[in-house]
Amino acid sequence: MKLEIEVVELLVQTANAWLFEGQHSGLSDREWMALRFLGRANRFSRTPSGLAGFLGTNRSGASQIAAVLESKGLVTREPSPEDKRSIVLSVTSQGKKLLERDPVNVLRDQIATLAVDDRSRMRDMLRHVLSRHDVVRGRHHADICSECIFLAESGSGSDRQFKCRFFRKSVSSKDTSLLCSHFEGKTPSTVPTTE
Repeated sequence: MKLEIEVVELLVQTANAWLFEGQHSGLSDREWMALRFLGRANRFSRTPSGLAGFLGTNRSGASQIAAVLESKGLVTREPSPEDKRSIVLSVTSQGKKLLERDPVNVLRDQIATLAVDDRSRMRDMLRHVLSRHDVVRGRHHADICSECIFLAESGSGSDRQFKCRFFRKSVSSKDTSLLCSHFEGKTPSTVPTTE
């Protein structure tokens, strides 16, 4: 168990890059988490419900956080063009500028110095741990659209098209690389080998 405890302790220490007491650039930890998510989420997930799922809170709590971000000029709320009963949350240009100074970027830049294979293994191992944790908690985590069981692909080259079978809507090529709060993995997550 010693190795497992060391790994958890290192993960907790890396959290110092994005978890801090009080406010950083005028935002709390939860507000930063929300802004990061909305900056990387696909169009199906930039809703109060999608944000609530990501933050592990209820829709009311997510709406309150979105309202704070909106009051600071970092996020806008607009009716969905597809469903007027729904709200779409979008990061403003001011919010995008703030994300460029995100405290987590220091950790991202350090990870970028690792070899590509090491980064891939790290991602895959963390994805595996998170997926197993989700099973225990009975929930799903947000992940990249292209890794989701609901994404269907047809054609090739310039005729390549994507469709979300969950929403029964087309998906742009760009959106396939964004986070989706309705994500469900294609295959059971396996621990990558380190040979």
